[in-house]
Amino acid sequence: MSLEIFTSISATIGGGFITGLFFGYALKKVVKLITVVVGLFIAGLTYLQYQQIDYFDWDKIEGMITQTFGNVTSQISGNQDISSFALSNLGIPLTSGMSAGFAVGFLKG
Repeated sequence: MSLEIFTSISATIGGGFITGLFFGYALKKVVKLITVVVGLFIAGLTYLQYQQIDYFDWDKIEGMITQTFGNVTSQISGNQDISSFALSNLGIPLTSGMSAGFAVGFLKG
């Protein structure tokens, strides 16, 4: 009986670790790709303004970005009940293994 419990818990921890590892690795790659694309876009806009081909109101652009991210963060914090409910139902072994795997995958990605 205790061997079955041990194998069940170790399988849950191992599965959570592998899932978290893949998720962390993939997320890091996506974040890098988005960062490069956005950086090149902003560099292109800056170049166009430097060459006096076009003019951009950087204060207005900054205000729009700040407002957009403010709305996104308020929506994420509003869904706190759903995420805490999901984590509480996954169980400690799966959640701990997944978070450790996520950390390793994100660092190695």
